[in-house]
Amino acid sequence: MNQLTVLGIETSCDETGVAIYSGGAGLLAHQLYSQVELHAEYGGVVPELASRDHVRKLVPLIRATLNQAGMTGADIGGIAYTAGPGLAGALLSGAAVGRSLAWTWKVPAVEVHHMEGHLLAPMLEETPPEFPFVALLVSGGHTMLVKVAGIGRYELLGESLDDAAGEAFDKTAKMLGLGYPGGPAIAARAELGNPDHFTFPRPMTDRPGLDFSFSGLKTYALTTMQRESAGLQGEGLEMLKNDIARAFEDAVVDTLMLKCRRAIRESGVNTLVLAGGVAANQRLREKMNRMMSAEGGSAFYPRLDFCTDNGAMIAYAGWQRLGAGESIGLAFQARPRWSLMALCEPAV
Repeated sequence: MNQLTVLGIETSCDETGVAIYSGGAGLLAHQLYSQVELHAEYGGVVPELASRDHVRKLVPLIRATLNQAGMTGADIGGIAYTAGPGLAGALLSGAAVGRSLAWTWKVPAVEVHHMEGHLLAPMLEETPPEFPFVALLVSGGHTMLVKVAGIGRYELLGESLDDAAGEAFDKTAKMLGLGYPGGPAIAARAELGNPDHFTFPRPMTDRPGLDFSFSGLKTYALTTMQRESAGLQGEGLEMLKNDIARAFEDAVVDTLMLKCRRAIRESGVNTLVLAGGVAANQRLREKMNRMMSAEGGSAFYPRLDFCTDNGAMIAYAGWQRLGAGESIGLAFQARPRWSLMALCEPAV
């Protein structure tokens, strides 16, 4: 077993995450600072503000994580940081600090793909999934189905052709005036909604394939709101928003579930992993569990804290990559656009 102890840094968007993972002892410490309150005023992430906040928070979080683990820099054997995909300025904040620490502490550093971090996050749980499995990754601007045979052995089965599920939640919540971030806001109002009032379409489920499209569903929610809200105000308007939120959430959850069932059947793999922010949705978890039980398989998830962006998943992915002998030189870069499938290509 690789006994390396790795410090992981996550700064791809609006969370600053730091964690320490040891091959011998597992996850030793993790700290997370969320910028949600900072960006809520604007209804979405403001890239420049995100970058500045990472610069302010990252070093204190690293110190706090080391203190939590009872360690110093001398105990760290490698540094892993998110190099992409994400916001360029935010990524550079973490890359600059991570690569500088590696140089100072004279340890190797490795770039981590943000989506690979999410994909491997369930490995941090007490009962991790075994390879092979099908992964549904629903994080920020990404919704994809991937067949996973092992670390770096990925086959893309389907992906979002326009708005990803997370983007659709955020945009629909904004249109309904429910606040940011959209996923929790929609879920909270959906709990109060009438599931029988509206039935929204399940996009691209009536044709073969495993790709996703949620842009039209977002528009359907908007036109429903515009049509039904005429003359409404006060409690009546809020009840309408609740019902639309429920119909929208049901449509997204059903679409994801139907595509996952199709992927499980077509791939012949009966283990499903869900990861990323939308994987925290309780209605989605309940439907996936029922579906996988009916299919004779099992579904695995990260704990709720590790569905959103976090340093623990980066530390673990970095531990895997460093343990396989990967590292980078002194130069560092941000990769705002970085295909997960590029990890499968042989190193040049």
